[in-house]
Amino acid sequence: MSFPRYPKYKDSGAEWLGDVPAHWAVARIRHGVDTIEQGWSPQCEGEPVSSQDQWGVLKVGCVNGGTFDPSENKALPSDLQALPELGIRRGDVLISRANTRELVGSAAVPDIDHPNLLLCDKLYRLRLNVRATGAFVQRFLQSTGARGQIELAASGASASMVNISQEVILGMACVWPPLEEQEAIATFLDRETAKIDALVAEQQRLVELLKEKRQAVISHAVTKGLNPDAPMKPSGVEWLGDVPAHWTIVDLKQVITGIGQGWSPQCESEPAAEGEWGVLKVGCVNGDQFDEHEQKALPADVAPMREHEIRPGDILMSRGNTLDLVGMAAIVGNVRPRLLLSDLLYRFRSDPSRASAEFVAHSLRSVNVRAQLQANAVGTSASMKKVAQSVIREIVMPLPALSEQVQVVQLLGRQLSDLDALTAEAERAITLLQERRTALISAAVTGQIDVRGAATEVA
Repeated sequence: MSFPRYPKYKDSGAEWLGDVPAHWAVARIRHGVDTIEQGWSPQCEGEPVSSQDQWGVLKVGCVNGGTFDPSENKALPSDLQALPELGIRRGDVLISRANTRELVGSAAVPDIDHPNLLLCDKLYRLRLNVRATGAFVQRFLQSTGARGQIELAASGASASMVNISQEVILGMACVWPPLEEQEAIATFLDRETAKIDALVAEQQRLVELLKEKRQAVISHAVTKGLNPDAPMKPSGVEWLGDVPAHWTIVDLKQVITGIGQGWSPQCESEPAAEGEWGVLKVGCVNGDQFDEHEQKALPADVAPMREHEIRPGDILMSRGNTLDLVGMAAIVGNVRPRLLLSDLLYRFRSDPSRASAEFVAHSLRSVNVRAQLQANAVGTSASMKKVAQSVIREIVMPLPALSEQVQVVQLLGRQLSDLDALTAEAERAITLLQERRTALISAAVTGQIDVRGAATEVA
């Protein structure tokens, strides 16, 4: 779909905005703002409010998706006095004051009043004057240029939490079409981004289905084998069911040559350069392939514990992580030297006389083993569950002869390669759609395309 340009343009005076339609005003965001408020942070309950009779305090995630999510709140304890002046009204522009660099400055506009939901201290609330509409301001803040200005101005010691000041928001250059035109642009973008979002959601569902298919393929191969006509026998393990009659049932400790974990010195925030010592992060095993880039540099004044240096053929497993990721495993292939095991990772090697390292790694990714690991993970925090070495050693798995293990691994290699190619294609489609979405928003709110006629078209 192509759109016309406006008939006449002028210099905005801001390099990152460029030329804008001649009849649009150019002024800082404060030009359209009546008030800006920052919220509060009382100690709240863990659960969201269950009715409009309860007071709740919004979480910063209520704006992360660009659409206001009122369920992102925590109930205010009944013994705390609410601050009704921090309630949310239809048309307010809510902006995240503190978040990751990718999410700080995210904005959303409630479409109804939420007087019982109160502003938190990680959010700004903009109430606009007669020059501005919330939907247009929100879309402007989603544009490439505005996002660039916000991320450039954000500051903080940690990449997981940066901040923007009120002055960054209020002082940002902005374009101001006539009100009727602001509404037309917002209406057009609501419709067109909804179409793109629906396509993205389809591709995301496909990615999830492919992931499920991938795990099902692995699980079937390592528990049922390659021959659908092979005689079966009860495994003696309720959740495992029948296995090929010529396979044995073993504990992991019977096919590995020991298990250990690393250390966690205070590291730099940046990864180690080639030739420097680095300590692996737990995320190095989150995918099926070991990722040597998931590491942090060891400070130059800290002596490396060389016995923790990883080697090709090591099987690494996360000792602590979220429930979905704890116990994830990957094999170290050809790897750069000077990478050290951290204390959130286990390391072991397969006994080559009994088991292929690749077969063991695939078995650890199967549905049955993942269920064993998750059932035995412990920890009070949802973001950090841990599995003990004793749990790892007792993992139950079916085991064919070495020759058949090799055949299973080879077949899985071909099948998983095909599934990975389909997944990569879907992920590329998601990226292109998201880029198209951002480009369309940016072009519309900066006047690079004229959508006034398209705004009234029937969807």
